[in-house]
Amino acid sequence: MYQTLENLEELRLGSVLAEDILVHTKNPIIRKDTKITREHIQVLRAFNVKKVPIIIENVFSRTEDEINKLNEEQVYAIQNKDEPAIQTNFVKLYNDAIISFYKEFSSWEAGIKVDLAKLRNIIMPLVERAMDDKKIFSYLNSFSSLDNYIAHHSIAVGIISGAIAKKMNYPPGMIKQIATAGLLADIGMAKVDVKIREKKSYLTEADFSEIKKHTIYSLQMIQDSPLLKSELKLAIFQHHERLDGSGYPKGEKMDNISVYSQIIAVADVYHAMTSERVYRAKSSSFKVLEMIKEEEFGKYNIEAVHALISLVGDLPISTRVHLSDGRTGEVVFSHRDSQMRPMIRLTETGQIIDLAAKRSLYIENIIE
Repeated sequence: MYQTLENLEELRLGSVLAEDILVHTKNPIIRKDTKITREHIQVLRAFNVKKVPIIIENVFSRTEDEINKLNEEQVYAIQNKDEPAIQTNFVKLYNDAIISFYKEFSSWEAGIKVDLAKLRNIIMPLVERAMDDKKIFSYLNSFSSLDNYIAHHSIAVGIISGAIAKKMNYPPGMIKQIATAGLLADIGMAKVDVKIREKKSYLTEADFSEIKKHTIYSLQMIQDSPLLKSELKLAIFQHHERLDGSGYPKGEKMDNISVYSQIIAVADVYHAMTSERVYRAKSSSFKVLEMIKEEEFGKYNIEAVHALISLVGDLPISTRVHLSDGRTGEVVFSHRDSQMRPMIRLTETGQIIDLAAKRSLYIENIIE
């Protein structure tokens, strides 16, 4: 693999950028590793870019021995610049994890002890794969279903908790602990009356009081395990506490709440609010993040919120999106201080809309 400077007028569609394109802007107008489309060429012309650094790589120029060392997935990834292979493998890993978790959940209902080592091995490959393709975090909620919500929610919270911890620069061992704790946070639901847990109508006050006990049950189920640190066991117990004292089970405030539980809390509320529930339709990941940051300010650890925003909201240039008014477009510029509200070039008209200025609009979802 090497790179070369290519004249804009000779640039081929599908070429891959070797470097970020900076033109008197704080952020790149097009990021490194982006596949060039006609729209990118229009953007480059608009900014008067004459030459473009392009990656030159051809899998078929490898020696026979090198090709033989590549498995089918690696060849596919090179030819398709990794993303399709990453996403396909993530979906398979995710679906396998849901099946495994559901089997474990059924065993807990029957009184079998939690196999924490098995659960840790389920969640960590998903965290690592998701970090290889951050777009996964913006559509993770689309995998959830009402029929098996607890399994989907638990897996998603484990993935997001681990990713937030990694973004906050925790060491690998602690990332593994936090991801596992996120996965375990709601296992106590196995001890909640199934009639309440699977109720298809609104919960009564008595129902909700029973649901709240799941944090206690979760702690009891893993209390004796030597594989999880005591502070992460506390985090599981406290993951519904809020910094302003509005949470449960004890209504703790500020420094009395474990920082690890604050990380899990952000992951938990984000996935819950973006997923379809009996009493609420699923919401845009970008809209929910704004709500957590602004409307729910004071309840959640702001560092954890910003870490999640950087995972979900920092979209690469050329990412195609649906807007809340039904129109489609692609990201042409990202604001450092408003990552969830980039500048969008509309597909139909070519008009550029700055979502940071037009607050009535937001990104509904990413187009794959």
